[in-house]
Amino acid sequence: MALHAVARLSRSPFAADLKSVLSERNFRRLFATRLISQAGDGVYTAGFGAYVFFSATTYPDPAAAAEAFAVLYLPYSFIGPFAGVFIDRWSRRQILLVSALVRAVLVAITALLIGVGELGVPLYISALAALGVNRFFLASLSAALPHVVPDDKLVMANSVAPTIGGIVTTVAGVVAVGLRLLLGGGHGGAAVIVLVAAGCYFLAGLAAATMRRDLLGPTHKPGRAPQALSRALRDVVRGLADGVRYLSQRRGPAGALGAIGAYRILFGMVFLMSILLYRNYFYPGGNGNAALSHFTLVIVVTALGYGLAAVVSPPVTRRFAKHTWITFLLACSGLVMGLGLTFSQVPFLVIGFVLGLTGQGIAISATTIIQEQTSDAYRGRAFALYDMMFNGVFVVGAVFGALIIPVDGKSYPLIVVTAAGYVLAAVLYAGYNRANTGHEPASGPGNPSPSAQRSSS
Repeated sequence: MALHAVARLSRSPFAADLKSVLSERNFRRLFATRLISQAGDGVYTAGFGAYVFFSATTYPDPAAAAEAFAVLYLPYSFIGPFAGVFIDRWSRRQILLVSALVRAVLVAITALLIGVGELGVPLYISALAALGVNRFFLASLSAALPHVVPDDKLVMANSVAPTIGGIVTTVAGVVAVGLRLLLGGGHGGAAVIVLVAAGCYFLAGLAAATMRRDLLGPTHKPGRAPQALSRALRDVVRGLADGVRYLSQRRGPAGALGAIGAYRILFGMVFLMSILLYRNYFYPGGNGNAALSHFTLVIVVTALGYGLAAVVSPPVTRRFAKHTWITFLLACSGLVMGLGLTFSQVPFLVIGFVLGLTGQGIAISATTIIQEQTSDAYRGRAFALYDMMFNGVFVVGAVFGALIIPVDGKSYPLIVVTAAGYVLAAVLYAGYNRANTGHEPASGPGNPSPSAQRSSS
């Protein structure tokens, strides 16, 4: 029976598409670069987050937790516009290489500060710098993907790459949390964990170096070279506005950005509430290690839902439009939030699993829509804007949540707001797409993807 199930799985469309994508040599190299770096992300987040939120000497209130979120996520918002200008100009392979190595050094400095027990401005500055550099790395990965896979495999590639990357991040983070618990939760243990993350980033840089310098673009149409760098730097805001204007004229990408933004602002509220519940409500009295170990279980089940999204999204989007799938997932997010009214741990595990599934399913579809309908000359700015939306509104959600969440995290109004918000987002997104039916071309008129360009050359 078990052998029959394995054989049936190996013949599934998911397995066939996965094998096809992994057969692309250049995709494997880009994929390896992503996985190594995202393993470092998991280790770094576990070490830094556990030190800030679950240290025996700290009892985070909503404002302090929102402040920490701002440090961890705002670099993506502020640096995003600048990253887009460079990603559309410089060798994306070189950006991956240099940013990984620079981040390794910055994270090593953060480890030193944690080792001496620093919890203030110097620590936050080092974390901001490291995460700011990572902005270039992650946006380059997304913009480079269409250069290493065929057009008809983009959905699968967008499922495999970020989803498995997210699973690797979670597994690495869980391992790091286990190591911290074994080490007793002191400053030295946290510093060792963060230093391991620095090693991962160094290895990611070496993996990026195995690709050709010109492999990942950017490419420009003949006679349309990018403007002078000095002018681009002076006109970053204008360039960002140009990117916004370009995307606003492409209804599919504009709607996808709106959907992911709605999901993330509400998820920011839920995530802040979850941390406070586990730290100050479920396990009060300073038992930081017990709170951390059980909150890690929430992260694990969320990752399981995240991984399941990679399995179900490709076959679903072959039968239904991607915007239909996004609408369904937003509605499911709202329905599951009703379980939070119990304020007990098991329902929050269910919420974590479902939000992991719906969030990554929305991200897969939204990312594919943007890739398919955006010219390569604008793709870097498109994903810079995407990441600004993805991370910036997450912080906005956390800040808004901090205004209504008590110190112990137990807030009935927040549960109602997030549940209703997800359902409203689903209704608005469905109506938007009904009003703009027919605006989902494969690559956008006059905007062939890199793989289409290769086939015609």
